[in-house]
Amino acid sequence: MARLLLILALVATAFWVYTIVDCAVQPATRHRGVSKPAWLVIVILLPVLGGILWFIVGRGRTSQQAARRAPDDDPEFLGGLSAHARADQDERIRRLEEELAQLDSEADDPRDTRPAPEADGDDGDGTPGKGDDDTRGQRGAVG
Repeated sequence: MARLLLILALVATAFWVYTIVDCAVQPATRHRGVSKPAWLVIVILLPVLGGILWFIVGRGRTSQQAARRAPDDDPEFLGGLSAHARADQDERIRRLEEELAQLDSEADDPRDTRPAPEADGDDGDGTPGKGDDDTRGQRGAVG
């Protein structure tokens, strides 16, 4: 019988300590009924009964807490950014289009044409090259 009472006393003490810690670390917005200091006094002065009351009455549910949103999920935040972000994006697109147009005009520039290599084996640098000759000087031969 003494062993059972000792176990119950240890369980009650552990529950009491857990309840005190839980009550102390909860944000004040999650406390229902009375204020946070009042709940701490109730839990400390009424060890088991105070803990039971805390979990049944005083501790708020997580569903009652306002849902936190990431900035990309918050319509107010996104609304403030939308006009500025669109202007930046339009500016970037405009600059990229200008750069592409400039690159296209450079590719079409007739001054930039280089002579193509000639069919007689000239490599395009003024010196005759081997072209399609194999090691023995025979054109088109495999070997």
